[in-house]
Parts: sequence; C-alpha cells; structure tokens
Amino acid sequence: MHDIWEKISPYNIILHTELIEPRAYQINIIKKVYSGKNYLIVLPTGLGKTLIAILAIAKTIYEGKKAIILAPTKPLSEQHYNTLKKLLNIDENSILLLTGSMRAKEREERERNSKVIAATPQTVANDLRLGRLSMDDCGVVIFDECHKAVGKYAYTYIADECKLKGIQIIGLTASPGSDRKKINKLIETLGIQDIEIRTSLDADVVQYVMDKPITVEYVEKGHTVTKITSLIKPLIDEHLDKLYKKGMSPFRRYDNMSKRQLLEIGGNIEKIEALNYKYMLLFHYVYAINLAHMHELISTEGIYPFVNYVKLLEEREKKSRAVASLLSDGNVKNAIEIAKSAMLNGEEHPKMFRAVSIIKGLNGKNIIIFAQYRSTIRKLTEMLNLNGISARSFVGKGNGITQNGQQEIIKEFGNKEFSVLVSTSIGEEGLDIPSVDVVIFYEPVASEIRTIQRKGRAGRMKIGQIIILVTRGTKDEIYLMISNVREKRMKQVIEKIRDSLEKKYGSAAMGEGQQKLYK
Repeated sequence: MHDIWEKISPYNIILHTELIEPRAYQINIIKKVYSGKNYLIVLPTGLGKTLIAILAIAKTIYEGKKAIILAPTKPLSEQHYNTLKKLLNIDENSILLLTGSMRAKEREERERNSKVIAATPQTVANDLRLGRLSMDDCGVVIFDECHKAVGKYAYTYIADECKLKGIQIIGLTASPGSDRKKINKLIETLGIQDIEIRTSLDADVVQYVMDKPITVEYVEKGHTVTKITSLIKPLIDEHLDKLYKKGMSPFRRYDNMSKRQLLEIGGNIEKIEALNYKYMLLFHYVYAINLAHMHELISTEGIYPFVNYVKLLEEREKKSRAVASLLSDGNVKNAIEIAKSAMLNGEEHPKMFRAVSIIKGLNGKNIIIFAQYRSTIRKLTEMLNLNGISARSFVGKGNGITQNGQQEIIKEFGNKEFSVLVSTSIGEEGLDIPSVDVVIFYEPVASEIRTIQRKGRAGRMKIGQIIILVTRGTKDEIYLMISNVREKRMKQVIEKIRDSLEKKYGSAAMGEGQQKLYK
C-alpha cells in the first residue's frame, strides 16, 4: 500500500487512503490524467472509473481549485456525492450535491463555498446560464456516462464552457459505441486529447475481471405465436410494398428492415410538402409501423404485451384513419381474438415460461432480468411471483414511480429483501447494484453500449453469469448478431481514433514537477 501511495503523492493527503486500494491499471491511467490533457477513459462496468475520478479530484483540490463531477441522473449524482464524502479527506460542508430542489439563493451560496460539486448536467447548465455558478476557479470537470454528451444535451453546453476556460475534461464510460462518426463527435464535443481504454482481456485488468460465462438460450415461437405472426406479417409487407413503389422504403418486405430504417421512412415523409401525397404515404406508414410493433411484441416479447398494446390503440380517443382501419382489418381482428383466447387459457410466449424456468433453477441467486417494454416487465414480475419467486419491477419515472421509490427498490434488492429485479434500460448504467450473480437479457439489444452495460451488472464481486434469451426465426437473432459484431469492433475503432489523437496532440507529457512524483 505504501508503494502505491508514493505514486500519487502528495495528493494522497486529500484522501482517506485507508479506505482506498488503487489497482495497477488505475494508477497507470491516473498518471496519464495528471498530465492535464483532456481524457476519455473507457473501462468495463465495475472496474473503478469512479476511483480514477476521485484521484483526479484530489489533485485539483490540492492545487487550490474546484472540481465538478456530473452524472446523467439524480440517483447517480447522489451516489457520487456519498462516495466523495466517504473518500475525500476534506470538510464535508465543502462537498455539494447540486439539485434543482435547493432554493436559488442557498444554491448560489453553497456553490460559491464548495470545493467539489456532484450534480446532474441540467442543474449545472441552468446555473451557469443564470450566472449563479462560476467555473472560473474550476480545475477539472468529470463527465460520467459521457457517451450521452451529444446533440443539445446539457453535457455539451458545459463542455463548451470548459473548453472556453481551459478546464480539464475527463470523460468516463463503459462504452462509447463502435460508430466511428459518433465517437469522433464525442471527442470533438468534449475536446478530448487522448484516450485510455481497457477491456476485460488487457493484461493489467484481467486479474480483476470476474469470469462471466455467457449462455444463449434459444426458444421456439410456439403454435399460437406463429399463428398470430402469420396473420400480421403479410399486412406489414403489403403496406411496405406500397411505400417501396413510391420510393419511400428501402425494402418491400419487413424481414429485411431494421427498426431504425422503418423510423427513417416517417422522417422522410414529414419533409414532403404536397399534402395529399404526404397523407397517402402517412396512411401506409402508420399502418406499417403499428403493425411492425405488434409483430415485434408477439414474436419476441409475449402475448400479454401484444394484447396490452392493442388495448392502448383501441382506447385512444382520437384515432388516425390508419389506426382505425388497422383495428377493423379482418386479419388483425382474428389475431387479437386468438391472443385474447390464449391468455384466458393461461398461454404465454414460450420465452416467458423459459425465463421463469431458468430463474427457478437459479434459486438463491440475485438476478437482474432486463426487458425492453413495461408490459413485458409487468407480466414477467407477475409470473415470477406466482411461481414463488420474489421479484420487483424496476422502471423509469412515471405511473407514480419517483426517484426516491427507485432508490428504495435498489436498497431492498441490495439487502436481499427480494431476489429478482425485473428492469427496463434504467438499470443498465450508473446505479450501484453490486450484488448481482446473474444478468438475463429477455431479448438481445442491437446497441453495443447497452449490451456492455447490461453485461457489466453481473459478477462485480464474484463469478457472474449472463443468459441471453433468443426466439428463433425472429429479429432476436439479428440483434444478437449485430451486438456481437459491434462489441468486437468497438476497441479496434477506439484505438485507431486514439492513434490519430496522439499524432495531433502527442503522447501524455508530464511537466518536470509531475515527473518527480513518479520517480
């Protein structure tokens, strides 16, 4: 331990060193960060990005400047605030959790007297715009989950202020994705000058990565689901074909289309100025996109999610001509009747029953199962509890659920008051859920960022397990392939970008005083 702290002396006086044991790769990364360059740090979930941030903050405070750490959600900001209080050897009153709930006058005074601020970017951006917060004496700003720093998001505004004032920027993420254009945009937004990336296979990381065997569980659609999809798919193809003939769809058949391509059709139709022609195209588009969603729900999610979506369409006070026509179509009505009858007979998608069976076989394990849709989560939670498995739903704000409610659920899960957390994407990033033995993907996701974050929830403290459920003959198989390809491509793309940054800015060169610290 003594040798470790010699490597980051003298900044260790700002830390409760008895509570911290940095790993070799964290020391190697922080030594680079101490050069003062703007860094993008890419580390798998659970490998201590936050500690690197704390070490950077300690240096900044030692030098008499302020530090800000930003996180995209209030619960994650509170998590950072509690970590700062625990690990920094400074007056707790100089550590500020900045939220919109604090009165403006009190906020301004607290901001002025603080040394470290943990906050959501929206709050900081608002206070900067209103002149309540000054960054003139700030030394470093840390952007957690920095892959969100795109477009008009508040991260972008704060990054611009940092670049204007010469404040060091550190971006933290488990995955910035594999799209070179998007990563370059992130680099530009944050003014990144160098990248430090580690994967679970790197020599200085591998000893800290718990084994996470991945199992892909294939299930068949079953007779009822197959019958329903056979009624819906020809209708999707019919309306896509009409859009194709008008030059609006890249494909005539739904089999070949991604969700993104389908959504792009709508965007292109909106640009058309000839109203009669536009409304005709919109009729076919609305028909196709609603049917496509129904097809996805029945083929990869469940009978209940399908019926629930139909109910939402039926209950709309104002229905478009396309939706009204869709609901009165003979094939659609037949599909709905089959689904409702199956539900009354206790039927469900085979994937639902397989998920419950797998979880029953994992008795005693703490499990997160991720699913795309709230209706799927509702049904899964219900089925698990009916089978004697204590499960709770974990979804975003809405339907009476508050952030305090979310935090209470996480606390109860951590205390093992229930064993299965059935979560939407809100559970994928940021929030501290350390005691998970198994992560189950109810469906694969094409996004490599979300895939990496989901996988990172398993095996943080011990050997974990990852199970991915895939319905054969559906878009599940396509999304699984896409996410695997993109995940493998990510490091290669990032390393090429890092090489180009090194040519532009040079390697991390330390000043004479910095070099003495590491001799």
